[in-house]
Amino acid sequence: MTHSIPPEVMKFALPVVYALVIVAVLPLLAGYIVLLERKVMADMQARLGPMRVGPHGLLQPIADAVKLLLKEDIIPEDADRLMFYVAPLVSVTMALLAYAAMPFGPAFQIADLNVGLLFILAVSSLGIYGIVLGGWASNSHYSLLGALRSAAQLVSYETAAGLGLVSALLLAGSLSMKEIVQAQADQGVWFILVAPIGFFVYLVGSIAETNRAPFDLPEAESELVAGYMTEYSGFRWSLYFLAEYANMIIVAGIATTLFLGGWLRPFPRFHDHLLGTSVELLDALPSLIFLGIGLYCFRLTPRQPVQIQKLVMATVGGLCLLLAGAMAAALFAPPAVMLGVHGGFWFMAKVMAYLYAFLWIRFTFPRYRFDQLMRLGWRFLIPLALVNVIGVGTAIVLQQQWGWNPRFAELVTLLATIGVAVWLASEDQKPAAEVLAADGE
Repeated sequence: MTHSIPPEVMKFALPVVYALVIVAVLPLLAGYIVLLERKVMADMQARLGPMRVGPHGLLQPIADAVKLLLKEDIIPEDADRLMFYVAPLVSVTMALLAYAAMPFGPAFQIADLNVGLLFILAVSSLGIYGIVLGGWASNSHYSLLGALRSAAQLVSYETAAGLGLVSALLLAGSLSMKEIVQAQADQGVWFILVAPIGFFVYLVGSIAETNRAPFDLPEAESELVAGYMTEYSGFRWSLYFLAEYANMIIVAGIATTLFLGGWLRPFPRFHDHLLGTSVELLDALPSLIFLGIGLYCFRLTPRQPVQIQKLVMATVGGLCLLLAGAMAAALFAPPAVMLGVHGGFWFMAKVMAYLYAFLWIRFTFPRYRFDQLMRLGWRFLIPLALVNVIGVGTAIVLQQQWGWNPRFAELVTLLATIGVAVWLASEDQKPAAEVLAADGE
């Protein structure tokens, strides 16, 4: 006699399982994003990056975690000990809590809130309290200056990033993360194609909001030693970085959901089938991607100089083949299973592409001065975001009230917004030239 799990139990058990998976996987994922960052930087600088710990340096994040756990924990003599302990926990807790409303696919979500986006933005913005408390509790001028810089920066760029998201909200007509993705499916277009200016504003704002280069002024080593975390060491120091990388995934997930179609596959209206099958060609693409990566790994295996590296490369190739088989099997599973597996793949692929853009920007552009950072936010991004919101709203009115073709209305308002952006950039060059002239004198 078989017993099925009651739906009421599943309703509460699944979110708990999802939360445990996120809490267990996120620190490991953050460590390997750091490794990916170092590898990408090394590749751009024509070197190898971490190679010592494990094959191809794959165990470097584990070694870093062990080192931080064993490192001496130093607390300044006159620090506020309670706040010094609590501050990094506030930042990392707020970062993790924001994952509660983030859908990592059509089936993997802790809570589907009708104000999901508002919840994520509100909770993640509370992480600034951990930064300010850490700088103040350290009883250090360097830490306090770094914390104040970070507060000013986050307030400035959260305003711009929030206004950049409004354009997508106008197009979707909802704050629910799942309904925003469904709106893009119903309209047959990703919102990045309808509101590219909003996506650009959010991209720049999200880089500054997460203190990433070239906007990493709160921890500018050349000016403030290490910013608000100067007096931190050991594992508490790493909690700030865990919060930073968790926030990177959050902003990438928001951009993916609002502008890049969430878990929707590219070209949803393309329905060509594989020869002799009922499987759509683009639905088979995830399997083909993993198959290609696996075969490429096997091709590289004989070229590795050390036996352990050959073994690891072959293992990675085998795992990719297993994933290719799982993706292929999902094609013949019930539609809900197929959508869940493939939707999760497309969502994570877009998130990783967004994170790669973070890394590429970091290793390409020089760091801004703090006055340049503030001027970019208040004199360019915020006015541009406001004009973009007006433009998207105007396009919607022209479509709904005046019967204009949607794409033509969007094109007209987009060109007008780009014209305003060019004017704002030209106007901002005048005070910048005056500052440089004053510095030269």
